[in-house]
Amino acid sequence: MNMWKKMALSGVSMILAGTLAACGSTDSKAEGNDKDEVTLQMYQIGDKPENYDTLMGKANEIIKEETGVTANINYIGWGDYSQKMSVMISSGETYDIAFADNYVANAQKGAFADLTELMPEYAEETYNQLDEAYIKGNLVDGKLYAFPVNANVFAQQVLTFNKAYLDKHDLSIDDVKSYKDAEEVLKAFHEKEPTVAAFAIGQGFKAQGNYDYPLGNGMPFAINLDGDKEKIVNQYNDKDYVETLKTMHNWYKAGLIPADAATSNTGFPLEGNTWFMRGETQGPFDYGDTLLTNAAGQELVSKAITTPLKSTSQAQMANFVVGNSSKNKEKAVEVLGLINSNPELLNGLIYGIEGEAWEKVEGSEDKIKLLDGYKPNQHMSAWNTGNNAILYTQDTITDEMIAERDKSIEESIASPILGFNFNTKNVKTEITNISNVMNQYLDSLNTGTVNPDEVLPKLIEGLESAGYEKVLDEMQGQYDEFLKEAK
Repeated sequence: MNMWKKMALSGVSMILAGTLAACGSTDSKAEGNDKDEVTLQMYQIGDKPENYDTLMGKANEIIKEETGVTANINYIGWGDYSQKMSVMISSGETYDIAFADNYVANAQKGAFADLTELMPEYAEETYNQLDEAYIKGNLVDGKLYAFPVNANVFAQQVLTFNKAYLDKHDLSIDDVKSYKDAEEVLKAFHEKEPTVAAFAIGQGFKAQGNYDYPLGNGMPFAINLDGDKEKIVNQYNDKDYVETLKTMHNWYKAGLIPADAATSNTGFPLEGNTWFMRGETQGPFDYGDTLLTNAAGQELVSKAITTPLKSTSQAQMANFVVGNSSKNKEKAVEVLGLINSNPELLNGLIYGIEGEAWEKVEGSEDKIKLLDGYKPNQHMSAWNTGNNAILYTQDTITDEMIAERDKSIEESIASPILGFNFNTKNVKTEITNISNVMNQYLDSLNTGTVNPDEVLPKLIEGLESAGYEKVLDEMQGQYDEFLKEAK
């Protein structure tokens, strides 16, 4: 057992001091006709598959046989999930399993069940497979409240291009290693296809760089991975990030970014031809552009613009939590463990119905071929459903690609703030004030809609009035202690 798993099990606090106060009622939301018929209520982010009843019908046959219970997944859309989960938690509404939202803060509130001992006991196989980064990155006050999905334990930001347009206009992206490098090809494309979004972004877009974020990339606290890794800075006052914002503004003025990007929720589907370049995140289980291309139904090619990194945000990318008020905590962990360890169950959810959407390659137990029945809205997503290590690989994935995947995981580098979870209890008011200030400027700055030379001074002034320095001092102090303990 690795060091971080031992520490989690021993209850030793490696990150923050303090105790969790339990909250929530003791009512159970699991439903059933009698004690022997329990249906766990699970909340998931995103769109419900069109064939949900068929998928879960087959899944529940396995779940019922192995655990004695069944599961019902309640889907909440991307735009509504955070708000609805916040209301559920604050009101004490009960549930058994949920895709984690605002994981650290809600764990500190006592909203989630402590899985430190439950996970290794009731989901031992899955627990033992996890990279230690998943444990380290999810410890809160020395305890584990998350059931992480084993997937892209490291990731990097990429610029993804629609290859059909590259070929059509004979455009090259060979030299693209940054936003700035992409400018020439974006301008060339825009001249030829002015009605297609050159850089397809909208509300919620965040410009990327070699940074990691203690409170997420929507807050002005960051570690510049190309600078002093022991110092927390405001990325909106850091020269590298400011230069990127200036690039975005120049692109906006040149028409390379949609005019309504700061306020638009209009999607640019992967499978469509409404876009030329977009920002994506890739990790080892994406096998380069293979999964993106499959999802799009057309060939896509990407160029990396950041360093591949094991980070807290990646460790927390797809966490499931068990409601602290659930009466079915052990069963909830057992079901999560089954989803993450049973290949027949998980692959049926991720790829769809065997024989209709996919079939095994003759003579192989773990390679498959996608069929014409494989449709975008008739299966679940791999990244936020279950253990990617037990997914069958498509026949286009070679043994060499799998070996490269495993090698890349072994050689990947951990962020200096992996496992650092900032305890906000002394600065809650200031954090709220800072969040309100950021919400005024985030979209307009990141989409290039406004001139950073004019707007950044207003942002900095607003942050100062909101108590930025107090929060920064508190965060830096905790980070210093974290670094000291890690040595």
